[in-house]
Amino acid sequence: MLPVIALVGRPNVGKSTLFNRLTRSRDALVADLPGLTRDRKYGEGRVGERDYLVIDTGGISGDEQGIDSVMARQSLLAIDEADIVLFLVDGRAGLNPADEMIADHLRRSSKDCHLVVNKTDGLDPDVAMAEFHGLGLGQPLPIAASQNRGVRLLIEEVLGELPEEEAEEVPEEVEKSIRIAVVGRPNVGKSTLVNRMLGEERVVVFDEAGTTRDSIYIPYEREGQAYTLIDTAGVRRRKNITEAVEKFSIIKTLQAIEDANVVVCVIDARQGVTDQDLHMLGFVLDAGRALVVALNKWDGMTEEQKLKVKEQIQRRLEFVGFARFHFISALHGSGVGEMYRSVDEAYGCAMAKWPTNRLTRLLEDVVADHQPPMVHGRRIKMRYAHQGGSNPPIIVVHGNQLDELPNSYKRYLQNKFTEVLGIRGTPVRFEFRVGENPYEGRKNKLTARQVAKKQRFKLHVQDLKKQSKRKARKK
Repeated sequence: MLPVIALVGRPNVGKSTLFNRLTRSRDALVADLPGLTRDRKYGEGRVGERDYLVIDTGGISGDEQGIDSVMARQSLLAIDEADIVLFLVDGRAGLNPADEMIADHLRRSSKDCHLVVNKTDGLDPDVAMAEFHGLGLGQPLPIAASQNRGVRLLIEEVLGELPEEEAEEVPEEVEKSIRIAVVGRPNVGKSTLVNRMLGEERVVVFDEAGTTRDSIYIPYEREGQAYTLIDTAGVRRRKNITEAVEKFSIIKTLQAIEDANVVVCVIDARQGVTDQDLHMLGFVLDAGRALVVALNKWDGMTEEQKLKVKEQIQRRLEFVGFARFHFISALHGSGVGEMYRSVDEAYGCAMAKWPTNRLTRLLEDVVADHQPPMVHGRRIKMRYAHQGGSNPPIIVVHGNQLDELPNSYKRYLQNKFTEVLGIRGTPVRFEFRVGENPYEGRKNKLTARQVAKKQRFKLHVQDLKKQSKRKARKK
């Protein structure tokens, strides 16, 4: 097993900055704003031949109320599951009562804990560390995470105390994890749904819009199948976005959609389908990702309200008719378990492979049922089809004059292929490729005999025209 390292401390002491340094990534959002990190965020790191896991946590201040208390609970859970705890303090701000409270908890937890004094750049390390000796957590380790100073020495010293791992044999065929991104507007119940699907309080849930600020990747296994759930920040309309942090959160959400295999779009059933929901679904469709639509907060609605929402879905969401729709209550769990069947189905269709001969025969049958239109007096010819990619499935059609094919006929092809191949839960894309004419731009050079024959033919045609005009005058 890989050693698990948890980063804990007060808000704004540099935990996320150190997380990015240890994982050599930019996964954690970093800004000069206390309380930016709210959920436990996991990442993998490596130094030399040693691998490890890092957990970034929210800040603990000791006087938490509201959402801060939920964040602190997540930090305490990270301490419980960690092998090593790195307790970060601010060398510039000095010792704080909250630091003493956290240190007291760590001493009683009997965890392998290391005191790390951050932000020592430009300071005398001995002076910066002097007042932290009284916390009773051993010799403090000075670093400057923003400058990457002392970070490698820190992790080498921390891992050096652990026994060497025995090399584990990696199986040749490792089952690929299905990545599921849960997206939607703020406060529609995305984090509640993630916790319900996991069966534990994994991410922070609070009755406040914008609780989730970062994309949280959560790997797990269910009935022998590996999954990775991605909890994302809510996406509001551009005119309502004022904070720079929220802009970065939305970028993380859009990146999570691109990284996912299946997207679960959560819509608040009590508010109905809004324009922002349509924009989000449009982005998922443009990304070509498999889709499952979850209408949350379905409990407590009257039959009249439910009927109205279903009519609105038929009217406004016709363009994602390939997706499965689920009416759920993330809070109470009703209908959530059935979503896995749709997720697996959508993933299976998105990653399906079809042989070229089957696609070509299907193309021939579809064209035989309904011929493409004539263009410039010539019939458009489609010769053969093959698969060009997965997630989304891409069907490549080769032929002549395909750039003149009307959109209506392209939709006809898409609908027929989707129906016959039994594709559900994912869009299908078609690419049309026209073969190059090998004789284009080439002109035969006529011999002297051919030129003379051509001139005689022109004179003959002119004589025939004159004769026809004479006959017309006589009449």
